[in-house]
Amino acid sequence: MTLIEAGQAARDMVLNMQVEVLEARLTQCWTGWRELDYRPAYNKLYFILEGDGWLKIGDRELYPEPGQLILMPAHKQQSYSAINDRPYYKYWCHFTAVTGQTDVFQWLDMPYCFEGLDRSVIEELFRELVAAHGDHSIAARLKEKSVLLHILSILMEAQPLRIRQSQTHEMERLTLIQQYVDEHLDQEVTLEELAEVLHLHPNYFSKYFKRHFGVPPLKYVSRKRMEHAKLLLKTTARSVKEVAAATGFDDANYFSKTFRREVGYSPSEYRLNV
Repeated sequence: MTLIEAGQAARDMVLNMQVEVLEARLTQCWTGWRELDYRPAYNKLYFILEGDGWLKIGDRELYPEPGQLILMPAHKQQSYSAINDRPYYKYWCHFTAVTGQTDVFQWLDMPYCFEGLDRSVIEELFRELVAAHGDHSIAARLKEKSVLLHILSILMEAQPLRIRQSQTHEMERLTLIQQYVDEHLDQEVTLEELAEVLHLHPNYFSKYFKRHFGVPPLKYVSRKRMEHAKLLLKTTARSVKEVAAATGFDDANYFSKTFRREVGYSPSEYRLNV
């Protein structure tokens, strides 16, 4: 599997990612700040403002410095400790990031330490995150999710998406499905055909697919068709009827109704206004 294929499969997983902020705070650590060899069920972000300290993620030891952002993945053995009388002053966040039942950072090969980020931007985002988390309104719940996603988008822009070596085989299986869908967007695709690609029973395949991508297989196919239709409408002069045929619809009227329901515009309106 090439890096491009891995990146595309990972992209679809990330696009369906659901995040939840469990805790977000600005904290002055104390000299007794210390915990060894534990495995949290959530991901952690530390943005260091001042001070010194020590972290261990798996078998890698880190001494993060002010301005660095640390990503500590869920289910990975970790330790942390103050090392002198200047313990960290830091923003921190505990969060989950899942697609279906899959923890996204168990799949992605991301650095633990990010440096060279715009400190003023990251600090302002964490300030907004902490403020939203402390507000108990529904609007604040949406705000904290959007801010966390903004932070994660900055991290994911820092390098190409890659899959952990331990997950390569499983991602190859998911990529086979993705490739099959992409190659058959102009045809009717059934659940049975998708299941056959991996030689699985349709009932098991449906659960397997939703666990990894967060949506049922045929819903995924529908979304991919709409993405392809939007691309054709914006980049080609094909008629609506031709775009419908290229995305598996025999009836242009039915395609137009489906497109409006999924996208919010008719195909013609989308081409002219978006």
